[in-house]
Amino acid sequence: MARKPAKMYRQVKGQAYTRREYTGGVPNNRILRYHMGNRKAAEAGEFEVVVELTVNNAVQIRHTALEAARQVSNSTIREEAGEMGYALRIHKYPHNILRENKQATGAGADRVSLGMRQSFGKNVGTAARVKKNDVIVSVHTSPEHYLAARDSLRKAGMKFPSSTTIRVKRGHEQLRELGLF
Repeated sequence: MARKPAKMYRQVKGQAYTRREYTGGVPNNRILRYHMGNRKAAEAGEFEVVVELTVNNAVQIRHTALEAARQVSNSTIREEAGEMGYALRIHKYPHNILRENKQATGAGADRVSLGMRQSFGKNVGTAARVKKNDVIVSVHTSPEHYLAARDSLRKAGMKFPSSTTIRVKRGHEQLRELGLF
């Protein structure tokens, strides 16, 4: 049986379901790492520029979309800035459990399926509930790698079910001096 489209889980509806002890098992989180690059330099404040990706609507973002965004943004910024020229962070963790009431289709399905009777559903994945203007991904870098950081966040924004905005949190003065802002 094929996975249902992600648009079925996009809207934030009802209460968040996070009680893993009541479910028969939750699929593993696909996100491998939440911090990439030179994390120590970012924590010490050595990078002058901080660029953030925020969502424009309240949505649920599946764990597979977060991992796809991490991969594309990390590879894009790493090509330009190198291993130690940036620090990338995923800010959201997928806590919400997504359930699906599997429906049998085809010949003889009416004898197998229970329809909507006892339709609790099986776990199919997890999602992060994100509010409007929440930061999802941030990149710490130096001013000369600003354009690569912005491009990496633009590519990451394509993976999310909402429109996104790229904002410069820190480093406006340095970017103005270089003519990049």
